[in-house]
Amino acid sequence: MPASLDGQLVVAISSRALFDFEEENRVFESTDDRAYMRLQLQRLDVPARPGVAFALVHKLLAFNRAGGAPRVEVVIVSRNDPVSGMRVFRSARHYGLPVQRGVFTRGRSPWRYLAPLSAHLFLSANESDVRSALAAGVPAARVLTHSARASDAHPDELRIAFDGDAVLFSDEAERVFQDQGLDAFQNHESRHAATPLAPGPFKPLLEALHRMQRDPGGAMRIRTALVTARSAPAHERAIRTLMAWEIEVDEAVFLGGLPKGGFLRAFEPDFFFDDQTGHVEGAAGHVPAGHVAAGVANADPGAVQPPPRT
Repeated sequence: MPASLDGQLVVAISSRALFDFEEENRVFESTDDRAYMRLQLQRLDVPARPGVAFALVHKLLAFNRAGGAPRVEVVIVSRNDPVSGMRVFRSARHYGLPVQRGVFTRGRSPWRYLAPLSAHLFLSANESDVRSALAAGVPAARVLTHSARASDAHPDELRIAFDGDAVLFSDEAERVFQDQGLDAFQNHESRHAATPLAPGPFKPLLEALHRMQRDPGGAMRIRTALVTARSAPAHERAIRTLMAWEIEVDEAVFLGGLPKGGFLRAFEPDFFFDDQTGHVEGAAGHVPAGHVAAGVANADPGAVQPPPRT
């Protein structure tokens, strides 16, 4: 019988998201791919340091119980060349990460390989690849490689935090805010409190995590949080939307425009996803963070980022 990833949560991740290849990347940017490849080959037996998404991947793979059917598959999907890919696999083996599959495209965008993988998540340091993945319907985020690393305070609990609008939910309400301001946004959400929001790009990932929560097995658990700039009365529509989807989150933080960084530091996620670059940059000083280039706030890559809701 041929191998299959059916029924598994599939995470596609670039080498720079999983490992700290920033020094090597500077060589690539200042010279060429040949120099980069030579450097990676020279360091073939030197394990790369863990990167921003390392803790997330490590904990996800811990859901694969010995002797049981695998529940999570992690695939390296990278612009690296195949030679440099050897160091990626050796580094994964060094840390005990059972990563077996990889796609290495030597500078070309690898996003087209996400569809045959049926990926639930794509993490990359390349914004163009992330945007292409999102356009193809794959939950994707640009990893901020300078982010703080995850806390080691919860070794048996995978913690993930999500923004709401344009991440878990559609950008419908965000468009009202951008066009008409905060008062119109609050009034719009109050009038439509009983009407579920349309899904955003990360609903499929939250669904997959919720299924794993209901059947955890083993010692590893999942804890999720909604961390949003919404506040009362706009909070109700967010909660009712999750109820309509029959998806639960463990914590909900309605900040009314307060900076998210300190609250995220208190939650200690292994990763945080947000569509607003200001929120992501603010979070990156405290926790691993990724930018979801979706919704009206990211419609034009050359546009000035609108201010966050206050």
